[in-house]
Amino acid sequence: MTTALLTHPDCAGHLTPPGHPEQVARLDAVLSALDGADLVRVTAPLAAEDDLLRVHPRAYLDSIRAASPAEGWAALDPDTYLSPGSVAAAFRGAGAAIRAVDMVMAGEAANAFCATRPPGHHAERETAMGFCFFGNVAAAAMHALDHHGLSRVAIVDFDVHHGNGTQNLVEDDPRVLFCSSHQMPLYPGTGEPADTGPHDTVVNVALPGGADGRMFRAAMEREVLPRVDAFAPELILISAGFDAHADDPLAGLRLTEADFAWITGRLCDLATAHSGGKVVSCLEGGYDLEALGRSARAHVDVLIERGTGG
Repeated sequence: MTTALLTHPDCAGHLTPPGHPEQVARLDAVLSALDGADLVRVTAPLAAEDDLLRVHPRAYLDSIRAASPAEGWAALDPDTYLSPGSVAAAFRGAGAAIRAVDMVMAGEAANAFCATRPPGHHAERETAMGFCFFGNVAAAAMHALDHHGLSRVAIVDFDVHHGNGTQNLVEDDPRVLFCSSHQMPLYPGTGEPADTGPHDTVVNVALPGGADGRMFRAAMEREVLPRVDAFAPELILISAGFDAHADDPLAGLRLTEADFAWITGRLCDLATAHSGGKVVSCLEGGYDLEALGRSARAHVDVLIERGTGG
């Protein structure tokens, strides 16, 4: 079996103003780092409207299209900009996640990594925010449940920022376990550990600024991995944000590439135990280009090793 890499040139068509941290160079850094890796490269399709309607209302999709500018940028909030190519890029991001689920469920790949932008985990049901437009991972989870007939899907988000959008989109469905580790206090100001969702299927792990890999690993071992194990997911989805890296300029955690490789391996262990190794990972944050590239490669190298039976 192999690891699939899903991406599309359209994702470079989402342009942000000069100096914006969510820039085209992020995707270039990831893809350059993965050059030469033993991956099956797959062209990410556009998401079908019905797939996005599982997590966003039609009026919201229409509003995003309507806000798309003919040139320049349209600001949806102080951080989140549309350019003429942004809508296509956002549809490719969601389409990549959904196609990756189809490939892994069909046995066409052991696992998959979606190298797309813009990211998705801050997009709420009717609100674009935090660089995000559509809930890519949430849409993939709902597709797995409704299209593939799964009963239990786990999402693990180790981006340095709380995955408020993903939580907003999945917490009402008891078939989804959502776990987020994140620095607190930090944008977007959500993700208190006491917030466990209406069905007790939300696990929020708040880490203080300056927390290092030892603290991250201990929190994962204590709070996230046992919950995922007990949930026995038939598929694990990862929101792979690498902005908890010590070199990242937007936050203050102190993780290294080794920590990202470690959590990837531990999640793969759980996937092996419960789902035949089925894992789909989607790129979220990461804003120091060199650290982002190294971290993404460390993450994907573990997926490749596990996908080939290592």
